[in-house]
Order: sequence, then C-alpha cells, then structure tokens
Amino acid sequence: MTAPEGRGIGTGEAGGTFRILHVSTGNVCRSPITERLTRHALADRLGRGGGLAAGSSGGLIVESAGTWGHEGAPMEAHAATVLADFGADPAGFTGRELLDEHVIRADLVLTATRDHRAQVISMGHSAGLRTFTLKEFTRLVRAIDPATLPPPDEGVAERAHALVRAAAALRGWLLAPSAEADEVYDPYGAPLTFFRSVGEEIQEALDPMLSALTGYK
Repeated sequence: MTAPEGRGIGTGEAGGTFRILHVSTGNVCRSPITERLTRHALADRLGRGGGLAAGSSGGLIVESAGTWGHEGAPMEAHAATVLADFGADPAGFTGRELLDEHVIRADLVLTATRDHRAQVISMGHSAGLRTFTLKEFTRLVRAIDPATLPPPDEGVAERAHALVRAAAALRGWLLAPSAEADEVYDPYGAPLTFFRSVGEEIQEALDPMLSALTGYK
C-alpha cells in the first residue's frame, strides 16, 4: 500500500525532512490536539528564528493516526474548541487508522500512553528507538544539553534527528517517577473542562520538546 502524504506544515526536500507522528487511540481527541498544537508551535518558532520565512517548516512534517483510528472521522468538537483556545487551527482534520506505512516513514513517533507506544513498537520496522510517549520524550529532552545538538542554522531536520538519538540513549538511565507520569489520559466523552486540562497538559509537554528540536523558544 502506498503511504499517504504527511499532514502538517511543509513537505521539505528529499533527504532533508523529519516526520513526526502523533498516535492515540481513535485519532479524534488527543493526537489531533497534539498534531495541530505541534504545527502551530513550529510555525511560530520557525517563523521567528533562523532566518526562515514565516510559516516555513524547515523540512518538518507533522501528522497523526490512531491505533483504533476512526478513518475519515472529524475531530471531536471539544478537541477543536481546545485548539481554538490556543490559537491553533482545527480546520480540515480527518481521522486515520495507524498503518505500517505511517510507522515506516516516521522519524519520531510520540504516543499518548505506554500502551500506544507498545503497539507501535510491536509493528516492527525498527520503531523502538524512535517511539516514545509524549511525556517520556519531553522528560528525556530536558536532560539533553542543547549545545550538544547541531545548531539550527545547519538544518532543523538534522538537529531533530540528533535529538531523537540522544533521547533514545538516555531512556534506560532516566526513568519516570511513576508509571502514570508518562501518560496522557483519554478525554473522549468527557466534558469540555477535562478536554481543556488535557490540552494544557499536552501544550506543557510540547513546549520544551519543540524548543529543543528547533533551537528557538
């Protein structure tokens, strides 16, 4: 099966791209929020730094899928409201079921929970070293000295690849304080207040990770 084109900002140049895949269960709540918040934050950071044109991706591609994805389904209305709260664009989103092709093409897979992480890794394709829960990856990234990464002006994709390698090397040494610390819980069917708390949780986890990835706060 031919892999679908990545959703998100930019397509980059061959050999100079970095593809981020966000994974949750239905691809209608958590992973759409994470995908669109990532796109929003990247556009802001890369528009302000490094001489890139406003809205440039620097070769970064952001997409999402669900382990039990509702193929073609719209984003949950509360999820769209949360994105609007953060100034991100929920328009045009459709859910996808996670396929082998998505994992094969991804340079970094960020999941909502440890169960999602295990499911991605079980698909094979040497996914173990590039698959983390979102909170796990942020925890590891916080321990990486940005000075050890390629500078942004050498290419954001190159810096992102180096960040993933560094995080993977730390995984066995820097453990979570508790199993729950690496989880983002499912707000499906919950009131808007809970969706908003999940959105804030995701935004808090994304901020240091994307600052490290791009080199811009």
